[in-house]
Amino acid sequence: MTQFTIASRVALQARVPGAARADVRTIGERTVVWLDVNAAVRRGALSSDASSTIAAAALTAREQGYPLVAVMGSSGADIAEGFSALHGWGMAARALTDCSGVVPTVIIVDGPAVSGPALLIGVADHVIMTEAAYAFVSGPTMVAEFTGVLMDNDELGGAASHARYSGAASLVAADLEGALVLAEQLLAYLPDNNDLEPPERITDDDPERRTPEAGELIPTTSTGSYDVRNVIRALADDGDLFELRARWATNVVTAFATFGGIPVGIVANQPLSLAGTLDIPASQKAARFVSFCDAFNLPILTLVDTPGFYPGKDLEWRGMIRHGAQLVFAYGRATVPRICVVLRKSYGGAYIVMDSKRMGNDLCLAWPWAELAVMGAGQAAAILQRRANADERAEFELDYSERLLNPYIAAERGYIDGVIEPAETRREICRALSMLANKREILHARKHDNSPL
Repeated sequence: MTQFTIASRVALQARVPGAARADVRTIGERTVVWLDVNAAVRRGALSSDASSTIAAAALTAREQGYPLVAVMGSSGADIAEGFSALHGWGMAARALTDCSGVVPTVIIVDGPAVSGPALLIGVADHVIMTEAAYAFVSGPTMVAEFTGVLMDNDELGGAASHARYSGAASLVAADLEGALVLAEQLLAYLPDNNDLEPPERITDDDPERRTPEAGELIPTTSTGSYDVRNVIRALADDGDLFELRARWATNVVTAFATFGGIPVGIVANQPLSLAGTLDIPASQKAARFVSFCDAFNLPILTLVDTPGFYPGKDLEWRGMIRHGAQLVFAYGRATVPRICVVLRKSYGGAYIVMDSKRMGNDLCLAWPWAELAVMGAGQAAAILQRRANADERAEFELDYSERLLNPYIAAERGYIDGVIEPAETRREICRALSMLANKREILHARKHDNSPL
């Protein structure tokens, strides 16, 4: 169980009435600003006083450089107070927004998070929901009134729904105690604020350890599936990884691990799901994670095995261009150390957006059987040999594969820094992280960028 050092607590606005309480305390070995919006106090209704406590907690976290950890259980703005409650909620939202990119913000939802509070959790860096929690902007009554669809709180906005469908929940725990443990584990990979480096871990795992088992996981056929998380475990310290949003957009994996004790954010295509193609949710998931890692000085390791973007009219009409651009934008502006390893396939536009060399990564490696091209041999034959017979197509595909589907052509042109054996991968990653430890980039002078939200 997570231990709190009671003697170290410093209360904030202790006598202000309402459902919110805040203090500075220690979780494990980390000092955080702690905020508790108690659903047992008038169902956590956010009065202007309660919102002022939330704002004070966020301001303290930002000014003192401590992570902000909040436990949220709120039915929304206090109806009895009227407009003042809305004003207070706006103040709290602004204060939490000001923390973005300055200190990590983690919200644990243990009860309702309805209307305004639901939007607050959307602003947080990471959300941990307990199985008893639910969150939505418009509840079942409004949904039924406007759409005629009947559903309960859990179906509409329960932890399972947000973990699988919306991606709002980074992690799900059985109860509050389990959520606290997850919060402590998450913070272990993160610095207190954006002026610090992530805390290094002590490990006995040799940075020079060979990893032939990583390559043995890859099927002999280019279309065979495998679990990329097993590749990550083979490469990372002690076989450990801490995955976020594991049930949402499963065609991409986002996780933390350490290499030689250095915390690293990992983005990897997942061939088990949609063959590792990129769609809208996967692009959003990866882009937000890359942006978070860049904000808090975590190096980014990208493991590539994708045949491209998932095709479809529905995706295009829903904005595949805009959402795919989010991932391009996140990598393009990231200034932390970036390492890319092409495990197998890297085709077309997905090759570009998965942190290709010309996107500015620091080191780009490929395994000997990696395929880098505009498209696969079968796809190329379908376009360029559509009038050919079966034998001519087969001959074209064989020639295409031999001439173009290998990493050495890309290496000759400088698009790949090195073709390495899988057994050498962990060693090369650890050496690169050590070399890039003092990487710094001069940023362009501007108010802020205009991200394709």
